[in-house]
Amino acid sequence: MQVILHTGVHCTDEDRILKCLLRNAENWRHEGVAIPGPSKYRKLLAGSIAKLKNATPDEDVRDVLLDAILTEDPGKIDRLILSNENFFSVPKLAVQNARLYLRAEARLETFARIFEQDDVEIYMGLRDPATFLPAVFAASPHPTFESFLDGMDPMQMRWSDLIRRIRDRLPHVPITLWCNEDTPLIWGQVIRELAGIELTRKITGAFDVFSQIIDREGMKRFRAFLAGNPNINEIQKRRVMAAFLDKYAKDEEIEEAVDIPGWDAAYVDMLTELYEDDLDTISRMPGVTLITP
Repeated sequence: MQVILHTGVHCTDEDRILKCLLRNAENWRHEGVAIPGPSKYRKLLAGSIAKLKNATPDEDVRDVLLDAILTEDPGKIDRLILSNENFFSVPKLAVQNARLYLRAEARLETFARIFEQDDVEIYMGLRDPATFLPAVFAASPHPTFESFLDGMDPMQMRWSDLIRRIRDRLPHVPITLWCNEDTPLIWGQVIRELAGIELTRKITGAFDVFSQIIDREGMKRFRAFLAGNPNINEIQKRRVMAAFLDKYAKDEEIEEAVDIPGWDAAYVDMLTELYEDDLDTISRMPGVTLITP
């Protein structure tokens, strides 16, 4: 069985990926793709991982979990998709001892041990630290941004450090990544990759994110364009989407205000530049796939 784990991260999709997958679940169920609702596994899986820590799981742990998670016979499932933006931690603990997601690799290692007989894959969206850190801070109960950072220098935050830690601990587990900033254009591909279906296959909700950042008239014209050009490929479609965004984007949806004391425009721009350089580093990592527009 393929076990696909979508680990968020915080303040990227806000469960929109899971909701989109669930909308298509019935269409894929007969192909051996299982997408259980979050109430069936999030607390159960988190509890199992916390209990095991570094211990070796009993032989029946996997089967017990699958019996609780699935309504189908596990033997008929080829691909199980699980999603939890709090898999690494809750927002309060996103930064500890100046490190991002301190226990991420340990939790993933335990997860991989539970599903040792399966093919585990990790899927994760990334976000510009210039907006990611303020957003996760806002989602946490920390009274100040300094207490949330717990000694981290935002200028030193690199997603590649987290990915490298995971790869060092789990070198056999493939990792698929994308940028939250690109999701309006690549949303359909992300959903299809998670489901393991052809990239040309029609799905429900392929333009969910795109439709949220473009005005009604633009979306109407875009759908009319697709209806009149049913054979354009994915690359052409993304170019058209980008063109429509240039003309019809909702400014309030695509412009993110950053309100952190001491962070002026130059500081925010530098964080974004470092993020873009970091993405280039990530794109060259072995075992890592970076979905781009």
